Amino acid sequence: MKPQHLISIQQFCEHYGVTEAFMNQLLSYELIKIIITDDIHFIEITQINEVEKMIRLYYDLNINLEGVDVIYNLLNQVDALKKEITTLQNKIRFYEHFKIS
Repeated sequence: MKPQHLISIQQFCEHYGVTEAFMNQLLSYELIKIIITDDIHFIEITQINEVEKMIRLYYDLNINLEGVDVIYNLLNQVDALKKEITTLQNKIRFYEHFKIS
């Protein structure tokens, strides 16, 4: 993993005003992945949007971590179902062209 694709947990926490303990709790719920290099903890930049959502749920809406876990998993399921619907709609459109009148 190239370092430019990572941000240290310390920098992330300072920027977003959250504690490292919060990030460790997200890790314990397996909501984020942490990469350790030279005893420095990092997250991938691609995770930032998802972590921002979790921060809003936890701090702004006062949802506990169990609730954040449930909501996050449900949102992932909704996204997967949307993709599946799109795939099925595309298949239907494809086969409609072969429909015999």
